[in-house]
Formats: sequence, C-alpha cells, structure tokens
Amino acid sequence: MPQRSKEGTFIVIATIITAIGSLLFGYDTGVISGAILFIKVQFSLSPAEEGFVVSAVLIGALVGAITGGPFTDRLGRKKVIIYSGVLFIIGALVPAIAVNVPMLVSGRIIAGLGVGTASFASPLYIAEVSPPKARGKLVSVSQLLITIGIVVSYLTDFVLAPSANWRAMFALAVIPGFALALGMFFMPESPRWLVAKTRINEAINVLKEIRDSGVDKEVEQIEKELAEEKKSWKELFSPVVKTALIIGVLLAIFQQVTGINTVIYYAPTILQLAGFSSASVSILGTVGIGIVNVIMTVIALSLIDKLGRRPLLIASLSGMTVTLFLLGYFFLIGSKSLSTVALLSLIGYVAFFAIGLGPVFWLLISEIFPLSVRGIASSFAAFVNWTANFVVALTFPDLIINIGKTYTFWVYGIVSIIAIIFIIRYVPETKGLSLEQIQALLAKKFRSDS
Repeated sequence: MPQRSKEGTFIVIATIITAIGSLLFGYDTGVISGAILFIKVQFSLSPAEEGFVVSAVLIGALVGAITGGPFTDRLGRKKVIIYSGVLFIIGALVPAIAVNVPMLVSGRIIAGLGVGTASFASPLYIAEVSPPKARGKLVSVSQLLITIGIVVSYLTDFVLAPSANWRAMFALAVIPGFALALGMFFMPESPRWLVAKTRINEAINVLKEIRDSGVDKEVEQIEKELAEEKKSWKELFSPVVKTALIIGVLLAIFQQVTGINTVIYYAPTILQLAGFSSASVSILGTVGIGIVNVIMTVIALSLIDKLGRRPLLIASLSGMTVTLFLLGYFFLIGSKSLSTVALLSLIGYVAFFAIGLGPVFWLLISEIFPLSVRGIASSFAAFVNWTANFVVALTFPDLIINIGKTYTFWVYGIVSIIAIIFIIRYVPETKGLSLEQIQALLAKKFRSDS
C-alpha cells in the first residue's frame, strides 16, 4: 500500500506540473482581450494593426505546433516542455517592456510558440506516463487548466483595468512559465520515448516509479509496436497511421469550426450585439461563461474514463448544435429578451463543449497515434487545430457582416451535425485500453474499412 500511494503521488505531481503548460495556453490566448483595449490607445493602432496584435499569438502557435513535433521525437517530451516554459517566460517579458508595435508583436509570437508546443506536448507526456485506467482523467487535466487559464486571464484583465496596466497583464505569465520549466526539470522522461531511443534500462526504472506492476510486459508491448513501424514523416501516410491521422485531423478541425473560439475571443462582442449596452457588463458575462467552462470541464474529468470518449463527444456536439440553432433563432426574431437568451445560450454552448469536445480531442490525439510518429502526428493535429482556430477568429466578424448573426451561428450548428455523423461512423472508443491496444484496434478498423 505505501508503494501504491507513492506511485499515485508521482503521477499526480507529474500531471499538475505538465498541465501548467495548458494553464499558460489558456492565459496567453485570453489575456489579450482586455489588454488590447489599452494597447490600441497607447500605440494608436489602426484596425489592421489591432487585428495583427491580437492574432500574433496564433501565428506563433501555428509555427510551434508544426515544428515542435519533430523536436519532441528527437529531443524527448521532457526537454521540449522545458523549452516551452522558457518561451512562455520570454513571451511574457517582451510584451511587458515593449516600446513599439513590432516588439509587442514579436513577444506575442514567442508566447504563441510556447502555446503551440505545449498544446500537444503536455497531454502527450501525461498520456505516456499514465496507467490506461486513469489516462483519460489525467490527460483531460490539460483541458481543465486551459479553461482555468482563460478565466484567470479575464479576472486579471478585470483587476488591472482601472490602472490600465496592460504590461502587468502580460508579465504575470512569467510565474507559471518559470514553474513549468523548473518543475519539468525534476520530472523523468517519458518511458515510451526512452524505449524508442533504445534506452531500455532507463525506461524500466521510470516505469517502476509510476506503475504498480506489469513493467516488463509494458516494455515488451512498446518494443513490439516499435519493431513494426518506421520513423519518418512518410509513415504518417501509411495505411494504418493514415486512419488515425484522418480521425485526429478532422477532430482538430471540428473542435474549432463548430465555433468555440468565437465565444472565447468575441463573447463580449456577441453579448453587445444581443443587447448588453455596457462593456463592463459584457465582460462580466464573459467571466461567467469562463467559470462555467471550468466547472463543466471538472465534471468531464469524472466522466471521461467511466462513460468513454464517444458518448461524451456525441452528447457534447448534440448540445452545442441545439444551443447554436437556438441562438441564431433568437437573433432572427429579435426577441426583447434576446440579451438574456443570448447569455444563456452561450453558457449552454460552452458547457456542452467543455464536457466533451474540449477535453476529448486533446486526449484522443495523445492516444491514437503509433509511438514512433506520436510526436510528429500530435504536432500535425495541433497545427491543424491552430490553423482552424486562426481561420475562425479571422472570419467571424466578416461572417456577421456578410451573412448576418443568425446564419453565422446556424453554419456552426450545421458543422456540428456533420461532426456527430463523423464521430458515430469513424471515431473508436479508447476507454480503458493501453496505447498499444488502441493501435491494434485502429489497424483492425483499417482492414475492415479497406
């Protein structure tokens, strides 16, 4: 029993430290919503410059997501997460001392590099050190920390707004950035990565720290999987890996094009369109939406290893579809109670997202790819996710102007229906399976679909 408790404590500590990267993911994407109000005044930004400052972190995230994968497979999960912590620190300090717009944008791009890397490296590490029965809950802690990071950024903006101290809004991210880099320094490397690099004895020692039993069998399973695989970008498009890649990429796209970041980035704007005339009330409503996001993510953690991935995804997208069509309908009829309905619809939409599509996507891309290409494949899926994020953030204002509020939300609702059909047809259930068993399941699925 004492040994079991020690192993359990190690897993929890590793999960918390690694998930700090996800906290920074949420903080750095959310903090700009308040800071930009003061930045555009101080630097006299044009609308185009304002848009570029806001989206700069997404540019960095795109680069970080696609380049981080090869480094994760080459240098190891641990080192890459440490480097992402350093990027977060630099990305916080540079905007805080920026004297011009190029310096500010450069800092935000650096922060984005950290965000893009951490968005896949953190859940990947947690998945590879977690026992199968608890992996879903532990990996989903990353999504919980993202939601907490967003709420913390909103609250930070609210507290510092009276003093217009936008520099402090950025600078505060140094603290968790330092905690991430320092904490990971004391963590072991992923045992699966160690086996891939033929450092078998080190892998065995790590597994003895984090498993109660079955260490030799797990090492054998990992070695068997590696023996059957090649290690290159070409392997991403081999028949078996292609099945997992299609699932991962389409889930990455669906997570974004169903509209979640229109709420994260534009919630105050949506609420003002719905009739909230006061900016402060709209921001307060946004904080409330963020809190609901956190609460529902916590609930998802307790359900993801009990109910499974597929049921949560289907329930999540079904609820999102209903709330999106409801929101569009009330914009269409222009009800006098529109402001209240809009707020309730947004809260419902975020709640359904948080209980399924939010955490399950990041969990699945850490589970479904073969070990030899797991870093590259997870990186590619994260890159696609950030690309879709960027496109949605960029096109939402134009959609509102060109097709109207009602049809904009109905478009997202139609995409949600398509996503449900895709999940029912193609996404496998991975609850309780080892990462090696998941590969066997996908290989069998490919053969049956061929």
